Amino acid sequence: MHSKKILIRVFHTFLLFSFVLAFSTCKSDKSKEKGKEVSLEDFISGEDIFDDIDKAKKIFYSLPSPLETAMLIKSAGGEYNEQLLNPLGNVDKYTTNKSMALNLGIYTTDLSFCSLFDQTQTSLKYMDATRKLAEGMDIKDAIDEETMIRLEENLNNRDVVMDIISETFLNSSSYLKENERQAVAAIVLVGGWIEGLYLATQLVGDKPIEGNKLVDRIAEQKLSFSIVDRMLEDNKVNEKGEENIDVVTLINELQDLRTAFSKIIVQTSAIKVEPDEQSKVTTLKSQTKITVTQEAFTELRNAVKSLRTNYIL
Repeated sequence: MHSKKILIRVFHTFLLFSFVLAFSTCKSDKSKEKGKEVSLEDFISGEDIFDDIDKAKKIFYSLPSPLETAMLIKSAGGEYNEQLLNPLGNVDKYTTNKSMALNLGIYTTDLSFCSLFDQTQTSLKYMDATRKLAEGMDIKDAIDEETMIRLEENLNNRDVVMDIISETFLNSSSYLKENERQAVAAIVLVGGWIEGLYLATQLVGDKPIEGNKLVDRIAEQKLSFSIVDRMLEDNKVNEKGEENIDVVTLINELQDLRTAFSKIIVQTSAIKVEPDEQSKVTTLKSQTKITVTQEAFTELRNAVKSLRTNYIL
């Protein structure tokens, strides 16, 4: 059984998606177009939804964690391929704040990926790589010696390993936020998210996308990209009014990915409320329709690969 912390993050991600669906329904009602399919571009491009999110809580900025991303890939039929991981020999190359932050996210996603597929020895090596980067970023106690010992002692217990990975990622993120390094925490999140997209798109490869569940999960990340955009925009300037060059650069680097996602259409129907008198449970249901062509997917995959290649070199 996974830890409560994992469930909390999954719940936060679910809350975000539910909030967006609910907002789309409200906009549809206001325009007297009840029941009509609503394109994400119709409302996530504006400021109003994010104003409401900001008022609700910053918690809605939750992107899928590296572990959640790996779980999505596996549940959609993805297979383990160690050749896709960022080589361990690269870890000593990362010396700037930006490269260390991005690759802490990347290595954490790789760690989650190989752990989920029971690659125990490889998992240990990737945990060590994340520890080195955490030390370089002065994230004290996020991945200490005790954590490594716990991992070694539980390598054959996947549930415990998953718990350790989740706790490590959350501890790193929390430490950065508590020490007013919110922009760095955002870059770590983006790095992990990009790596998840890279693994997923590479696992699809040149296969036909029709009826491919993994392609659907990738296309759904268009919503996550809107969160990435807003999160980075909010961290362009610190509390002292100083521009964060790393964040500004990252926003510019995501332009090709932004263009590729614009060619994928994600539409949701109005939410239906379905009460069950017997169980006394009310269910909210909404259908999602994804339109992505082979050409659009190829453009997305190439954009992700180019980004990821630049980040790990």
